[in-house]
Amino acid sequence: MNKSPLTLAFGGLLAMAAGIGVGRFVYTPILPPMVEALSLSKAEAGLIASANFVGYLAGALLAAVRLPGSRRAWLLGGLALNALCLAAMAATTSLTLFLLLRLAAGIASAFCLIFSSALVLDRLAATGRSSLSALHFSGVGIGIAVSAALVAMLSDWRSMWLASAGLAVLAAVAVAMTVPAEAAPSPTAGRAARTKLSPAFIMLAVAYFLFGIGYIITATFLIDIVRGSPAIRHLEPYAWVLVGVGAAPSVVLWVALGRRIGILPAFAVASLVEAAGVVASVLWLQTLGVVIAALFLGGTFMGLTALGLIGARETAEGDPRGRIALMTASFSLGQIIGPAFAGFAYDATGSLTVPSLVAAAGLVLAALFSLAAEMQRRRQLS
Repeated sequence: MNKSPLTLAFGGLLAMAAGIGVGRFVYTPILPPMVEALSLSKAEAGLIASANFVGYLAGALLAAVRLPGSRRAWLLGGLALNALCLAAMAATTSLTLFLLLRLAAGIASAFCLIFSSALVLDRLAATGRSSLSALHFSGVGIGIAVSAALVAMLSDWRSMWLASAGLAVLAAVAVAMTVPAEAAPSPTAGRAARTKLSPAFIMLAVAYFLFGIGYIITATFLIDIVRGSPAIRHLEPYAWVLVGVGAAPSVVLWVALGRRIGILPAFAVASLVEAAGVVASVLWLQTLGVVIAALFLGGTFMGLTALGLIGARETAEGDPRGRIALMTASFSLGQIIGPAFAGFAYDATGSLTVPSLVAAAGLVLAALFSLAAEMQRRRQLS
């Protein structure tokens, strides 16, 4: 059955909200009460976060090959696995099981992102409604905001995981109703394409890796920082909601700036804005500092994700699929390293200040690498 472009975009929004906004990022507001109840160290908390990103990398690489069955079936399977992993987190206190569940949840999140984007964005382009892709990507911020508000109403970490799972189930059912089965793939679908790289692309891939490290430490530990600071602890229920509020419109705003000043210069600007938010999260522990940290983080990380992938299409010739896969791998490696490094640094120093400042420095370097990539790209064109 045919669906309107708006309905398809809404289905994509729900898939992104469940798989990414809830599936990947609800760990951040649940982390503080979970750490407190189970006496987890920051290193253990960081390892759990990193396990999720290892799964995301594995899922992204797996989704890049030709899998049997339809893309819709893999999307719905990813949504089901996502909800199951969220619920199962409430049923154990074993660190090993936490790691395995977040690993599986990472695979599910990657499937939700890649297969929902493939299904929805292709159809929007075919109907001339590509502008609705911003609605699809806004699902991440909406998922973050709604799940954060839900978690803030609960006090027990187990009930937080179960409530998040319920939210993911509702979204999955709605996705099944709004994203119909696809047409049969063409005979050439799924064939491997030769990936052509360029110096500009390599520089951008390095910038994307640094962005992965730069944002994820704050994205993992922001609520923990707020809870651990008596002067701002009352803001704990609201800080992650602000991240989601900032994320919801960010893609359309940053892509619009990219079309105006250039995709890679816009990437550089967003990296610097995010760096300022990361610094504020540890050096400005007052109400305004938390608001800026949350809004700057939420308002940039999805925009940077989109700008990086758009830039990958523009910095070399040939089929872009291989370059996008490499960008995803680069980004994922940064996300894997960041939380583990932050957790061990905290256990060594008693503070997240040092790893957060390292992350901010990485974002400044990301800005410089993206500008260098833009200069190299212009040389290629001249």
